[in-house]
Formats: sequence, structure tokens, C-alpha cells
Amino acid sequence: MKLPELLAPAGNLEKLKTALLFGADAVYVGGKNFSLRAQSDNFDFAALQEGVRYAHDLGKKVYVALNVFAHQKELQGIAAYLPELLAAKIDAVIVADPGVFRLVRQEAPNLTVHISTQANTVNASAACFWQELGAKRVVLAREVTYKELLDIRSQAEVQLETFVHGAMCVSYSGRCLLSNYFTGRDANRGACTQPCRWKYALQEETRPGQFYPVEEDVHGTYFMNSKDLCLLPHLPALVTAGVDSLKIEGRMKSIHYVATVVRVYRQALDLLSRNPEGFTISQEWLEELQLVSQRAYTDGFFQGSAAIDAQIYAAEKENAAKVFCGVVTGHCGSDLLVEQRGRFSVGDCLEALPPTGERQQQRLRFLWDAQSGAVLERAPHAQQQLRLAWDEIQLPVGTLLRRILPSEEEA
Repeated sequence: MKLPELLAPAGNLEKLKTALLFGADAVYVGGKNFSLRAQSDNFDFAALQEGVRYAHDLGKKVYVALNVFAHQKELQGIAAYLPELLAAKIDAVIVADPGVFRLVRQEAPNLTVHISTQANTVNASAACFWQELGAKRVVLAREVTYKELLDIRSQAEVQLETFVHGAMCVSYSGRCLLSNYFTGRDANRGACTQPCRWKYALQEETRPGQFYPVEEDVHGTYFMNSKDLCLLPHLPALVTAGVDSLKIEGRMKSIHYVATVVRVYRQALDLLSRNPEGFTISQEWLEELQLVSQRAYTDGFFQGSAAIDAQIYAAEKENAAKVFCGVVTGHCGSDLLVEQRGRFSVGDCLEALPPTGERQQQRLRFLWDAQSGAVLERAPHAQQQLRLAWDEIQLPVGTLLRRILPSEEEA
């Protein structure tokens, strides 16, 4: 069975390394400009070079988003940016604007081009259009159904990429004017404030100041708030359809999100490859995915037009019962060196999430400051360097630690 590429988001260098360590075949990143994620850390030239070297040493790939809808004044900057991308030896650029596509083909004809989901490709004719112009891959719009995907695959030879996991936008393929209207920050230029996630109420024009909830809820409504996408249960169908790349959304999400989601999809794809006939979705995978989303999941448009229950009409669910709290950075004898990323104390039950293998749990008995050697009762400072005892198999660098909340321990 030919497995599709597993493509993960990387908002910075740490997330890039985490995604690849936990099983992604490729990552997509953004530069400091032109990538529709203005609030992400993003990559300067030095970080991009390091990230590409790291990926290529592992036999993996790095794609750079260049999917801004460029105004005239930006074309010169994009043209000047292309030599940097070539020098960094990236594997492809992701573009949406036909003008940017044309510019890339003129100024960097040997640079591989992927067509962004922002280009709204929803039919085979559009996919073939980009193929004939020289694009290597088309990222299909989230609105494409499985039946449409099969039709597109049967008619187009270009590589097809589809989103399988992550946040979705109420607007068609992410093209939204609300953020610009309310805040002056343009979603189509990377500065979305996510007003579709805000609470709204109804006001009658002759009664200013009197607000009525759109539903029977004193907190208003989230009627434009989409559930998150999760196509894990449909993984066999996507692989059978011949999709070339499965894309995870989330360049602005945490390393915990990246590691958890990539790990689940990697395990699922590998199991599907080994045992396609006996493949089933593990309950553990579904529980893991619940840890990294505050919204319920939906399969979006996969089976047809999104149903009414694809939206969230009430407040978002509470955070999960396991909290990301540290990253293993090395070893000191049999002890772990850990960088603190969240509160935890001696006596807490911790869970280790390694890149491969089983999760491990144990109660924290000893904790020291890694630099001074002082005995500690808790980890009080952000990104503090710590040493802690771990009785199980020595964990690899990059393993994430979670603090298990008491209610989950009792369960």
C-alpha cells in the first residue's frame, strides 16, 4: 500500500523539529511575510536554513507558504524573497494568487509550486488548469466532498493534498471579511482575529442597547463557530482514493498539539499499511486528539454539505484533563533533564509522550534545579531547566510531559 505523505504545520523551528520527530514526512512553514499567518513566529532566513537542513538530514521535506493575495506594491518584495528560498533549498512554495504563481514561474522556474487551499480548487477542471500551468500539487478546498475527490483524482494527474485535521473557518475556503470589518486586520493577509469565534446577540434597531441572545442561552451564541475537522475515521478511504498528502492545520498551535496530532496520524497510517484488512480506529487515538482541541470534531464536507451539527451553538468544552508541562531536553545519569512549559510539583502524576512507543505514567518523587542542584517542591518558573527522576525506560530527547489532573487519576 502506498501511503500518502503526512504533512504537519510548523510555526517556528521548535515546532518543525517536533513535527518531524513525532512522525511527519514533511512540514509547511511561513516566512516573516507573505504567508497568511502574521501572528505566528515564522521563519527568518537563518531559521529556515536550519530547518531545511534538519529535515533533509532525516530525508524529509519543507514547504514554504507564499499564499498571500499580493497587492501591487508587494510583488517586488516577493521577487526579492525568492532567491532566499532557493538558497535555503526548500522543497516547494505554496501559492494562491495567480500573479504570485506567474512571478514564481518567471523568477524561479526550477522551484516546485503547490497551489494553496486558498485558491479554492473544488473541481477537476481547476486541478487540471493548475497542472497544465506547471503546478506539481494542488491543495484541495475543505469544501470538497469525498465523491468529488474521487472524481478529481480520476481526471487529474497533479498531486492532490487534502486537510484531515484542525480548525476550520465558517467562510468559504477561509476567505473572510469579518476580521477586516470589525478590527481592520485582514484575514486574507494573515492577520485574522477570528471574529467567527466571538459571541453574538441580536439587537432591534429601535431598541439600542437591548441585546437578545440568538438562542436560549444567557451567554449569547457561537453560531459562526465551526467544529474542528477530524478525518481520522476516514483514513482508509482517503488512502484508497490516492491522495498524495494529508495535511494537518495549525501553524499557530503549540508543540503539544503538533506532537499529539502527528503521533496519532503516524500510528494510524503505519498500522493501516501493515494491516489494511484488520485496521480499526483505536480509542486511545481518539482520546489523544480530544486533549488538544477545545472544540468538538466534525468530518466537515467529507460526506456532503456540512450538516447543521458541524457548527457549535454553545460555549466551547472545557480543557482536557492532561496538561502539557515539559519537554525532555537531555539526561543526567538515569535522571531526565526537562524544560518546564507548565506548572507541576512533586507528588503530581506525570505522563510521558515519547515520539514512538507507549506512553508512560508515574508520580513525581524528586525534582531538582538543573543548574544549582537545589531540591525543589515545584517548578515555579517558565522554561526553567530541571532534573527529575524517572523510573521507567529512559525517554528520548523531545519527549513531552503532561500533568494528569486529579479527576483523571481517579478515573
